[in-house]
Amino acid sequence: MSLDPENTIVMETTKGPVVIKLRPDLAPNHVERIKTLAREGFYDGIVFHRVIDGFMAQVGCPHGTGTGGSDYPDLAQEFNAEPHVRGICSMARAQNPNSANSQFFIVFDDARFLDKQYTVWGQVVEGMDNVDKIKRGEPVRDPDSIVSMKVMADAA
Repeated sequence: MSLDPENTIVMETTKGPVVIKLRPDLAPNHVERIKTLAREGFYDGIVFHRVIDGFMAQVGCPHGTGTGGSDYPDLAQEFNAEPHVRGICSMARAQNPNSANSQFFIVFDDARFLDKQYTVWGQVVEGMDNVDKIKRGEPVRDPDSIVSMKVMADAA
């Protein structure tokens, strides 16, 4: 599988590397936000604050609590028909469909009830075994974190 370095995220976690193929064809604005934040170092050191066994691992809150986002405005939803299955990366949001900002989650198992209600923007293509090792909890005690998250094109 050949990956486009400009549309691939390399995420180093406390459990090991995870490679995410971005899907600008599905959610161009969300992909752009993820890349912007990664390039600014926003995700470096941020914890997986909500990790539910058999469901998903959520990350991207600068406070580590699920209550915050970046300084950028929230994004308008880009819901798409891509199914929420193992390895899918999708944006977390509040009740308002247009409230996604910086938090996202990686799906452990089928979560098709989320389909067309959350914006899918990527897919783990390598390192899903490392995602599986992330410590569970709501909130997580002594949580795992993203050590660094970069756009592959910049990681050379």
